[in-house]
Amino acid sequence: MNDYMEVRIGLTPCSEDITDVAAALLADAGFESFVPEADALVAYIRKDAYTPECEQALDAMPFDCTHTWTVTMVEGRDWNHEWEKNYFKPIVVADKCVIHSSFHTDIPECDYDIVIDPRMAFGTGHHSTTWLIISRLLELELEGKAVIDMGTGTGILAILAAMRGAAPVAGIEIDEPAYLNALDNKQLNNHDEINILLGDCSRLDEVGFKADVLVANINRNVITADLPAYSRHLAPGARVLLSGFYVEDIPVVEEVAKRCGLRMEGFTERKNWACMSLASSGAVVACRLKK
Repeated sequence: MNDYMEVRIGLTPCSEDITDVAAALLADAGFESFVPEADALVAYIRKDAYTPECEQALDAMPFDCTHTWTVTMVEGRDWNHEWEKNYFKPIVVADKCVIHSSFHTDIPECDYDIVIDPRMAFGTGHHSTTWLIISRLLELELEGKAVIDMGTGTGILAILAAMRGAAPVAGIEIDEPAYLNALDNKQLNNHDEINILLGDCSRLDEVGFKADVLVANINRNVITADLPAYSRHLAPGARVLLSGFYVEDIPVVEEVAKRCGLRMEGFTERKNWACMSLASSGAVVACRLKK
């Protein structure tokens, strides 16, 4: 059976950062898919995994907001068709990279065609932070460069790097369902050579190489805690791309980066989300960024 419980969680106030955090907490409670709305988050969990205690997942919300739950049972159906019809639409970044599911049929032609079958709504390339790092990876020269993708999620960034000639490429993901999804997606895109590891930054020692380009799209607290580990696994002249936090958080991240021997080249932004570009000794700025 593939019956699901559809839970519409009304959030007051509601914003992109609130729905992001709510989705992360719900994922830990067993929810699999999420669709943000203007004033709510719609979440899906298998019927046999749902209990009333699931509502307690949002007790840890670090925001002053209220939430209401409306639960509906959804009978089993062709979920790929539902995603195609209602939720996951192809996305094009910089007219060069298209991200779509294997069940999409009307796909724009781009230089880089990435197939992603997501098991959750986030990690499809629609979020501003993923979009920002994709844009930067499209600008950098990656041919023959060693790339590490921290918090790889569905594997989009690692796959794009491999498509652009990066080698070797590794991704590390702490969430097991996302890790398994990344394994599937690298096969869908015929890039089995990408090494996907389950765990946190402690797995960096097992990657087997130092990065010319390291990307981390996680959140401010994890990034600032892990930057010392990132810096120890960089090749001379490496570049680091960081996202998952707001423009206002840049000074905090930059201060930690300085202590790790990294200097900020600049940043790009989208909907107040930031993507910082850091350089280790000897790196050359590849494009104009805001200071």
